[in-house]
Amino acid sequence: MIIRDEAVGDQSAIHEVQTLAFRGLAEAKLVDDLRRSGDAVISLVAADGDRVLGHVLFSKLNAPIRALALAPVGVRPDFQRQGIGSALIRKGLERAHRDSWEAVFVLGDPDYYSRFGFSVDAAEGFVSPYSSEHFMMLPLGQGNIPIVGHLVYPAPFESLG
Repeated sequence: MIIRDEAVGDQSAIHEVQTLAFRGLAEAKLVDDLRRSGDAVISLVAADGDRVLGHVLFSKLNAPIRALALAPVGVRPDFQRQGIGSALIRKGLERAHRDSWEAVFVLGDPDYYSRFGFSVDAAEGFVSPYSSEHFMMLPLGQGNIPIVGHLVYPAPFESLG
């Protein structure tokens, strides 16, 4: 298995992975809409030959810092619990750090995302439609990152409800 950038021709396989992983179309449509709107920044696939096994997307946020949203990350159900999602997230975070993004935000299970360094406490001062006990931030930069601010997600996120 290799992790690589999304390539031309991967879109239908990514759509299928996200649909299967989330048992519905919402996340697959979100990926398609973020790609179309130009808000997708990092889109990686885990591939075995020509077969796409997993996908992760990072999109830009309107924030007081250079920040990304991690969502969604999906893996084909028959390949889940094999570390593919974790590998995709790690590679995406490495890319975000290399590209000088200052922070990544995610909504998810703190027990899962804390292994990557995400923290509910770090996101506490940020106002977002997703602010909750499951909303986390991972600071990427070495500089002073604000501890408060307002986050605006790209319009396609509104379709998630």
